Amino acid sequence: MSTKNFDVVVIGGGPGGYIAAIRAAQLGFNTACIDEWKNEKGGPAPGGTCTNVGCIPSKALLQSSEHFEHASLHFADHGISTGEVKIDVAKMLGRKDTVVKQNNDGILYLFKKNKVTFFHGRGSFVAAKDGVYELKAGEESITATHVIVATGSNARQLPGAPFDEETILSNDGALRIPSVPKKLGVIGSGVIGLELGSVWRRLGSEVTVLEAMPAFLPTVDESVAKEAAKLFKKQGLKIELGVKIASVTKADGGVTVAYTDAKGAEQTLAVDKLIVSIGRTANTIGLNPEAVGLALDERGMVTVDHDCKTNLPNVWAIGDVVRGPMLAHKAEEEGVAVAERIAGQHGHVDFDIIPSVIYTSPEIAQVGKTEQQLKAEGRAYKAGQFPFLANGRARALGDTSGFVKFLADATTDEILGVHIIGPMASELISEATVAMAFKASAEDIARICHAHPSLSESTKEAALAIDKRTLNF
Repeated sequence: MSTKNFDVVVIGGGPGGYIAAIRAAQLGFNTACIDEWKNEKGGPAPGGTCTNVGCIPSKALLQSSEHFEHASLHFADHGISTGEVKIDVAKMLGRKDTVVKQNNDGILYLFKKNKVTFFHGRGSFVAAKDGVYELKAGEESITATHVIVATGSNARQLPGAPFDEETILSNDGALRIPSVPKKLGVIGSGVIGLELGSVWRRLGSEVTVLEAMPAFLPTVDESVAKEAAKLFKKQGLKIELGVKIASVTKADGGVTVAYTDAKGAEQTLAVDKLIVSIGRTANTIGLNPEAVGLALDERGMVTVDHDCKTNLPNVWAIGDVVRGPMLAHKAEEEGVAVAERIAGQHGHVDFDIIPSVIYTSPEIAQVGKTEQQLKAEGRAYKAGQFPFLANGRARALGDTSGFVKFLADATTDEILGVHIIGPMASELISEATVAMAFKASAEDIARICHAHPSLSESTKEAALAIDKRTLNF
């Protein structure tokens, strides 16, 4: 049986991988993508962590739980009577699975449309000879001139408390809890911990978040983090900072966490389920990098330069398996850039303006520098802030929590960072990202006509606030 030869082979079909494969095919390369994710029937499920156990299913559950909370607590404000509101967890999870499958099938369709050859199975290096890489694609042997490693990441386990996905849960198990736990513990107050903790809190769980860091959301602008902590506490999410985990013990169908609190006192937390969300590690399991001498760093990540080149000729790496924020959209941009670099073009990713979002309620979104970063750099800046409380559309929505905050250079007025906590922050942040990509000033946003009534008017008003000339506050 003859070996199949390709110009470009992408190992991994997550957001970075499948986008890289499609862009390479669009540029005229004979392209293949290898991905081993399986659905419940054993069939292909491309899309990686994001589609299968990350971004997509978590947003589906967040949407369902938000509907439940609105029906339970807020419909009456609109004159809507519902009687007792109940949640069918099995049906909710079934809808989530349908949304995931729609995305899986969509990627397979895109491969077919763009003439990308898809291999279902694990991708790994076998050998390198005369500028060609021999690879294993499931059960098949193939060769490639260029290889793009896009193998993603895995949830980091707590030492001494491996995931069983029944009581000690990673993001995967946290998306499949079959019934609402009475008490839920979350170790780690990052994006995953807060989002999944929010899902189950809305549905009735008593949720306690244990965080090792002394500050809440330290990578978020301080004023936003302070506002978020206040609002989450009001919602009933209990967050303890500065804790040190001593042990995690399974017993009687639940979990007990022994820890030392910020004051040095020994505490225990008994819960029905425990979500461990303490970061992620690069996934190179089965990649067999040693077969070709692919260099990894001390954290197990594939070593790359600014252009995503590895130490090997024509081998590239993108996404969670390399340096930088572990964000699906960052991986996508790197995938496009690498495909274009292979074609001799000048693919570009501006790592300074990659937006990030936490899909809690209220949502938290930011792009660019935080105020604490600007202070540490000694850069002179101006700040402007506008509350959603003063926005007509937010009042009509019944969600006036939070604000929009602009940071601009004190001399040039160039926008340096935008931070939003409030309704639809994930959508509003895009305007700021576009503005910063074109080196816009706060004055530029302030002078642009925004639709009324809209949440985006708060963006305009925050830009006006840079010079203390808001019109509606």
